[in-house]
Amino acid sequence: MSNDPWIVVGALVVTTFLIKGAGSLVMGDRELPGWFPRFVEYLTPALLAVLVVTQLVGSAGAHGMTFDARLAGFAGALVAWRLKAPVPLVVLVAAAVTAGVRALG
Repeated sequence: MSNDPWIVVGALVVTTFLIKGAGSLVMGDRELPGWFPRFVEYLTPALLAVLVVTQLVGSAGAHGMTFDARLAGFAGALVAWRLKAPVPLVVLVAAAVTAGVRALG
């Protein structure tokens, strides 16, 4: 068994501790600026949106976009979500629409 995954996990643990510790060392007892909590609050959904979009229409090969069954599944999930469907149903609708489009294509 290779030790490579454990080296990566160890490096991530050390990096996380260094990043968390750096904030305390840099800030000390000072308070964060008033705009910072709002910035962090909006940063998380923006990063999530970027990840979703790149997985949704990003192509595996050259630069560009790929429109396939995933986009139809996302549209189905969006409609179900807007109709106030429970989250498990939204996921099932997305899977069903994606599978249906792939079966037809």
